[in-house]
Amino acid sequence: MRLAPLPTLILLALAPLAQAQTPAPAKAEPAPAAAKAEPAKPLAVVNGKEIPALYGELVRREMSQGQPDTPQLETRVRESLINLELLSRAAIDKGLDKETRLAAAMDIRRKDMLAKAYLEDYVKSHPVTDAEITALYEKAKAEPAQVEYRARHILVKTEAEAKKIIADLGKKAKFEDLAKKYSKDPGSAKNGGQLDWADRGAYVKEFSEALAGLKKGEITKTPVQTQFGWHVIRLDDTRQAALPPLDAVRGEIVKQLQQQRIRDAITAARAGAKIE
Repeated sequence: MRLAPLPTLILLALAPLAQAQTPAPAKAEPAPAAAKAEPAKPLAVVNGKEIPALYGELVRREMSQGQPDTPQLETRVRESLINLELLSRAAIDKGLDKETRLAAAMDIRRKDMLAKAYLEDYVKSHPVTDAEITALYEKAKAEPAQVEYRARHILVKTEAEAKKIIADLGKKAKFEDLAKKYSKDPGSAKNGGQLDWADRGAYVKEFSEALAGLKKGEITKTPVQTQFGWHVIRLDDTRQAALPPLDAVRGEIVKQLQQQRIRDAITAARAGAKIE
């Protein structure tokens, strides 16, 4: 089961101290096969309290960020956990763990980690089946296909600029040329204002509504204001969105079904609870 990340910031913050205080150990020789069956030795013993080797494994995963293990990394992990043990013990001895806000924050974090572990276990114990994947895909195929739009636009700062561009277009100026010259949208201006194929959900409300009201080849008669500025829009073409092959979207379908599993787990937990 994957566990939630450890408090990496404090561990990383203490790691440089560890490097300064302790030289890197020599690279250990591979352990004989028989030693693998023995219980792992503690990473360190601090004031009589053992730091389990498992702690080192978890912290090493956070610190390494996917990089190979090195003797220097092993030193950082060990010394960081030693510092963490000493400082957390000092905080407890001072009674800081009883401070209301800190105690609440620790309790919330503990419950958060437990909740995540429970949900991960629930998803693992209720695996998504091929039948469910196929059923959800077939359901999507049966739904009306979304309309995708191929459009161009010119984005300017003021309504007056947009009105002038509309007037120039009425005088047979080329939309592409005006877009390259005036549009403030760096992503499309160099391409004559052309936008990629997209459904209405890809655009902000005002732009989407104006686009849907156009016929092929038509240009907005008045400027369209959005949070980005003022737009002049031309609709070049429309098409029915094609549903990708099942294999291409299988991963996304699995994620959707797993999210439903999580919702099911939460619903079940709440159903059996007395909430006032």
